[in-house]
Amino acid sequence: MQHKIKRRDVPFVLVNLVPGLILFAVTVIFPAVMALRYSLYESDTFIGKPKFVGLHNFAELFQDKHFWSDLSKTLIYAGGSVVFQVVLGIAIALLLNQRFAGRSFLRGATVLPYIVPSIVVTITWQWMLNTNYGVISKFLGYFGVYQFNFFSVDMSMITVVLVSVWSFTPFVTLVFLAGLQTVPEDMYESAALDGAGKWTQFRTITIPMLSPIIANIVLLRGIWMFNKFDLVWLMTGGGPLERTETLPVTTYIYTFSQYKIGYGVSIAVVSFLIMLIFMLIYLRLMNRANGGTRT
Repeated sequence: MQHKIKRRDVPFVLVNLVPGLILFAVTVIFPAVMALRYSLYESDTFIGKPKFVGLHNFAELFQDKHFWSDLSKTLIYAGGSVVFQVVLGIAIALLLNQRFAGRSFLRGATVLPYIVPSIVVTITWQWMLNTNYGVISKFLGYFGVYQFNFFSVDMSMITVVLVSVWSFTPFVTLVFLAGLQTVPEDMYESAALDGAGKWTQFRTITIPMLSPIIANIVLLRGIWMFNKFDLVWLMTGGGPLERTETLPVTTYIYTFSQYKIGYGVSIAVVSFLIMLIFMLIYLRLMNRANGGTRT
């Protein structure tokens, strides 16, 4: 049901709306327009006069095998992280939704990895995973596994994904836990009286009730992980041998290390368009799955 704004309420609406629109324009629209502008130029400095090259940066980008390789790494990193975050988030939320001694304390402690700064997370995990003196490496030594390199060419992406899962799963857990609080207990009681076991209740009650939350979490976490820069950069710097060089890392390297500003910004623009396309496709599929209803 739509409500019309009365004329006398227009000044009040504008007073509350305009500051937000100005802030949105300054922090989102203006940087986006400037990024699009820079992508049409060739420049090796932020203060010199750039050379207009039109769509040359994009033409070069789409012919660059390095870009497509980094895109695949970004999808692997984002996809792997989101899958593990959702699966573990639901599992931990189900556990924390049960009644047991110390539940409140454990619920509070669950959020700790999420609020720890990325620099602290990366330094801690680099220390624990160090091949020579790391706690985890020492632990593996008791089982006969020595000098295991978690940051080798074959393991670096897996390590970055697992650290990301450790750091960001608490957010997903809290969202799912909040969703579980809205599921009526009598639904489980009725299902139990009908002979439904725990797995059947989870499949026929819990998952359908959480499906809107799962859809939103997958979308939001997918966007955030696709854009994730700090944790990947601090953990590996994109190495070894560019095995963890995702698109945000590539953008940073080209723009601020190699000073190919136009080319670097063009990668950011294409990354945004890729995310936008995936988001529209995902929302369309979710809308179809929900019978075409609109919220």
